[in-house]
Amino acid sequence: MKKVLATSLLETFQTDTRHIMLRTAQLQQLPTSRLLQQPAPGRWSVAQVIEHLNTYGRYYLPKLQEAINNKNEEPVEWFVPGWLGGYFTKSMMPKPDGTIGNKMKAFKDHTPAPELDAVKVLQEFEQQEILLLQLLDNAQQVNLNRARIPVSIAPFIKLKMGDVFGFVIAHHQRHFVQIDNTLKALS
Repeated sequence: MKKVLATSLLETFQTDTRHIMLRTAQLQQLPTSRLLQQPAPGRWSVAQVIEHLNTYGRYYLPKLQEAINNKNEEPVEWFVPGWLGGYFTKSMMPKPDGTIGNKMKAFKDHTPAPELDAVKVLQEFEQQEILLLQLLDNAQQVNLNRARIPVSIAPFIKLKMGDVFGFVIAHHQRHFVQIDNTLKALS
């Protein structure tokens, strides 16, 4: 994969995160009943999709915070995505036309319960997004190529911090496409 200016990458991630925050604020205006309504049996409600994202945030945000706090190298000008991290990120990203390419089954630890408190779920996600923005800002002082984060589904695999940020944000974007599709199905 091509190298990219680290500052530009982090700015893009911050912009993407702010966009997700705006979308989250819009979701918070919906009635709770709509957030909890499944579009079909076995399909996730909006609250379940957000809870799925929360499970990843509970894992990755503390790991990112720890890596930033334990930085031991100066930041670099260029970030070079790793082949595995780049693959994971690309597999999560929605297509340019806004659709989701390959469908994936959620891992057991990241499958949301059917009964949720939608308000609390959205509030937690909102707080996670605020923390993500802070981490992206603090990451400007870290070597995105050297800091490594273990993958939630296989902790023995460690990805570059820049790739983990990319994966988390692409995962959010992917599931907000799912949320849009869920809301359309409910209309």
